[in-house]
Amino acid sequence: MKKSIAAFAFVVFSLTTPFAMGSQSREAAAESAARAWLALVDAGNYDGSWSAAAALFRQRVPESQWQSAASSVRGPLGALKSRTLQSATFKSALPGAPDGEYVVVQFASSFENKASAIETVTPMKDPDGAWRVSGYYIR
Repeated sequence: MKKSIAAFAFVVFSLTTPFAMGSQSREAAAESAARAWLALVDAGNYDGSWSAAAALFRQRVPESQWQSAASSVRGPLGALKSRTLQSATFKSALPGAPDGEYVVVQFASSFENKASAIETVTPMKDPDGAWRVSGYYIR
């Protein structure tokens, strides 16, 4: 299971959903993007989450590979029971990613088959100004 989660984290370090920043802070805009993208994953809409991903992610991870990784890691957890924001931290550089604007968002989550998990979702600000998820990791 640890290898699956680690592989999943590696595979997923680039996912995305568009959100205009408007007058929201970058952290709030990134959190909104993360929650919208997670709703797709929670619903098992892995093809939709791949389509919503950043171009960089879609270039690096074929859709079939993402669907397989997401279903093998998220499926066994069962339905989401709760998700609470723990932190949202701005970063301009992350390992293995191009420099840019990122917000590392952590949620304390509970699933039907896993009472306690930490989900780390990393939206990035794309060139068009939209925040899109560029990474996802569950532990």
